[in-house]
Amino acid sequence: MRFNVLNFIEVKRDGGEHSEGEMRAFVQGLMDGSVADYQAAAWLMAAFIRGLSIREMSHLTVALARSGDVFQLDPSCGFSVDKHSTGGVGDKVTLVLVPLVASLGIPVAKLSGRGLGFTGGTVDKLEAIPGMNVHLTMEAFKAQVAEIGCAVSGHSLQLAPAEGKLYHLRDVTSTVPSMGLIATSIVSKKIAGGANGFVFDVKWGRGALMESYQDAVALGRLLVDLSWELGHPSRAVLTSMEQPLGQWVGNSAEVREAIEVLSGGGPESTRQVCLALAREMVLLANKAQDPEEAMDLCRRGLDDGSALERFAQMVSRQGGDSSIVDPSRWDELLPLAPHVVPLVAQRSGYVSAMDTRAIGEALRSLGGGRMRKEDPIDHRVSIRMACEIGQEVQAGDPLLHVYGRTLGSSQDVVEMLRGAVSIGDEPVEPGPLMRDVIAPLERTGEN
Repeated sequence: MRFNVLNFIEVKRDGGEHSEGEMRAFVQGLMDGSVADYQAAAWLMAAFIRGLSIREMSHLTVALARSGDVFQLDPSCGFSVDKHSTGGVGDKVTLVLVPLVASLGIPVAKLSGRGLGFTGGTVDKLEAIPGMNVHLTMEAFKAQVAEIGCAVSGHSLQLAPAEGKLYHLRDVTSTVPSMGLIATSIVSKKIAGGANGFVFDVKWGRGALMESYQDAVALGRLLVDLSWELGHPSRAVLTSMEQPLGQWVGNSAEVREAIEVLSGGGPESTRQVCLALAREMVLLANKAQDPEEAMDLCRRGLDDGSALERFAQMVSRQGGDSSIVDPSRWDELLPLAPHVVPLVAQRSGYVSAMDTRAIGEALRSLGGGRMRKEDPIDHRVSIRMACEIGQEVQAGDPLLHVYGRTLGSSQDVVEMLRGAVSIGDEPVEPGPLMRDVIAPLERTGEN
């Protein structure tokens, strides 16, 4: 029987629930053109207003995941894990997490994206490394994971292509904020990517997709429950984006910071988030009996050099210059833009808040992100944070430094950021960097 798309739209408009077959037919119609864009847009708005049940989300997620190729690792690799971040400013976690977890004997096949809006992208950061290939064929990707335990590559257009079509329509129909559609989008791509289990880094705050903590909790719960419903053990870690993560924002600079963390150093905030996510990946893979043992394994991986060695292997295998792990080569291989201008405190007091989104937008205006999808990236431009929320500062102290291609561009961005760091009279207790780990309801002890 031919799929009746008008009836499909009406069912959701009136608050009904779709069957598995209906969702599958809808996605098939998206792919073969029998469902027009305007009809899909009408359904998206109905779903945005009426919501989707967990059953509907499950059916839609599977249909989207199976709309193209579904990547499968060699079974001999064992239980594989993947991580997804909802995006942030200064988020270089993947660069640390992938080699760290792989060094502990857990395969990590990571398909990553480019920057989106004011948030940075892992692919853009890795492309700052000379020679680095982030466009692996699926065969090369699979072979690399089998041989060294990890690989990071850009998304293949053959994986969940129907999700890409829906995402584009969501972007132009003001339906992006729908929790159900966000969850199906994320999980469908994770399933198509082939990992057995997922850890979600769900961020909240001024530099996050979910500005409120309550919304981040709701999304984390939805991602975990949907993944488990579809047979993929998962957990979510709730992390703050009230201020940029770590000290640096910018592609080459964030690679430098990631190498510092992989070498046992680096900013404590970056190290803590990487360790928390790695711990959850270790627990999903049953490589430790409890969180304390898992954390000990992860700390050891950073501090004994094994994670750094795996990172160098991965870079070399993907055509990059692995000598970047030597800080003495950074000025040559990971140069920073030459014109440095500080934003200084206009008064003494305590740093009370930051507009993290404005800092991410400032990097984009420097050339470190894209205004249009075809824009080139300048990996050298960056912003270095010189303060944290809660820190006492004196008038004239630097709050951050802007590294631009020209003196004028650096000065313009400093002016743009005049109100991005708030200073108050009273001491401020910074909020927690991480608040919760969301495990599946009634399945906490399972794997």
